[in-house]
Amino acid sequence: MSLVFSAITPHPPLLIPNIGKEEISKVKKTQKALENLEQDLYLSKPDLLIIISPHGNLFTDAFSINAHTNFTTSFEQFGDLATKKEWIGDPSLAAYISQKGNNEVKIPVQLVSEEKLDHGSTVPLYYLTNHLPNLKILPIGYSGLDNKTHLEFGSMLKEVIMDSDKRIAVVASGDLSHGLTTDAPAGFSKVGSEFDKKIIQLLETRNTVGIAGMEDKFVEEATQCGYRSILILLGIMRDMDYSFKNYSYEGPFGVGYLVGNFVF
Repeated sequence: MSLVFSAITPHPPLLIPNIGKEEISKVKKTQKALENLEQDLYLSKPDLLIIISPHGNLFTDAFSINAHTNFTTSFEQFGDLATKKEWIGDPSLAAYISQKGNNEVKIPVQLVSEEKLDHGSTVPLYYLTNHLPNLKILPIGYSGLDNKTHLEFGSMLKEVIMDSDKRIAVVASGDLSHGLTTDAPAGFSKVGSEFDKKIIQLLETRNTVGIAGMEDKFVEEATQCGYRSILILLGIMRDMDYSFKNYSYEGPFGVGYLVGNFVF
């Protein structure tokens, strides 16, 4: 089996020490969970990691895959000019997925080539890849297409993963509700806490149908950014025997941060 690891992570920039500074102490639970997840990833001995981010190149009518040969961090927008990390890309796999999506299964895939990765990718990678210097990275962005298509895109990725001779890990990066409190970044959402609890409960009971069937209005009102990343990952995990292990959940700044591992 070529899929060796899959997980869900948040991506608040304040998890980066030079950005979070004294505020990082308020997300110690998340930080510790990511450190534990890094150990799990290391033990799975991956050759390549697919990172699904909500903040890269996003298209309304196509999924995006970054086919650049190498990647770097981009924390300048958060005032951090010192933190620098680099990763190796896999343009040949990106091209293969694009060809399979566009020509075989008729799922639209747009290739892009960007060296600097968004924080949705780099915050998780900062924690997860410290001891994997030769790990290749394939950044993917979700689309504005419907939930069913996101699951189908994930299923297509699973075919690619299972046909590969590489050991492949997948991480769905995304924060849950951005409206848990009155001082949250998106303001208070009446359904924010309910959304987060429901997502976690459905993940723990392996209820992919329940997650994919959430009403659009409910998801939108929760003001989240991780839902479609999770849908793609669930498409990859479809028909697999797994249990979802919730490593941590907290929302100290009014945003829900979930770290979880799919054990199979």
